[in-house]
Amino acid sequence: MAESGSSPVRPIVVIRRRKAGHGGHHGGAWKVAYADFVTAMMALFIVLWLMSADKEVQQSISAYFNNPSGPGKLTGTAAAGLGNAIEVPRDDMAKLREKIQQALKTVPNFRSLKDNVEITVTSDGLRIELLETEAGMFFESGRPLPSETGAELLTRLAEELGKLPNNLLIEGHTDAKPYPGEAYSNWELSSDRANSARKIMQAHGVRPEQVAQVRGYADRQLRHPEDPNGASNRRISVIVQYLEAPEKPASERAKQETGKEPVPEPARPPEKGK
Repeated sequence: MAESGSSPVRPIVVIRRRKAGHGGHHGGAWKVAYADFVTAMMALFIVLWLMSADKEVQQSISAYFNNPSGPGKLTGTAAAGLGNAIEVPRDDMAKLREKIQQALKTVPNFRSLKDNVEITVTSDGLRIELLETEAGMFFESGRPLPSETGAELLTRLAEELGKLPNNLLIEGHTDAKPYPGEAYSNWELSSDRANSARKIMQAHGVRPEQVAQVRGYADRQLRHPEDPNGASNRRISVIVQYLEAPEKPASERAKQETGKEPVPEPARPPEKGK
């Protein structure tokens, strides 16, 4: 008890404040959130790219995911689609398409032809197709040699494609109408038309070694199966193939597979003469 008249004695209160620690490695929740954000952004960019891609490219990609083990739905030929998977590096085919379109505009009366010339970027490469009309715009009906209009267009096309390092495939297609006679059929007609196109193109800029294959498909790859006798089934197709990536040296491939530098084999001592 404190004496009377003196101030009371207050108890001493000690306040201890703990400093918050840094908790080891700051936790990992933010890393998970950041990874989710990056994944979402990547998915967004892929969707935007697919929306702007060519319709036939979209179909090829869709076919691959529906059946990854199969060849997928290739535009054009099955044999030409050996490069179904996208290879790197590749030329910018969209820019090449625009360049060829501009070059073909110099052909006389191209305005009347433009609806019958289709240029698309496909899984095989840049596909340039000359689609026939009922009157026979590029090839007269049943004739293997091109018309004057067809020869002019193939010549102008060859002048541009001959500047490229890419290989070319040339295809001939017919409709389902049987060719009159037994000795000559749509097989021979489609092959002869493709070969006639090759000769004209090689005479005007395309290098002989640049032509990888010349094929005739008759009516086996109709453009419009629902209308097998339609004129646009008769066509010449020129495919500008993608450039393949150069093969890497064996040492570099081994380094990529194992992550280690290859160990050189020890030098063998020279054999003594017998």
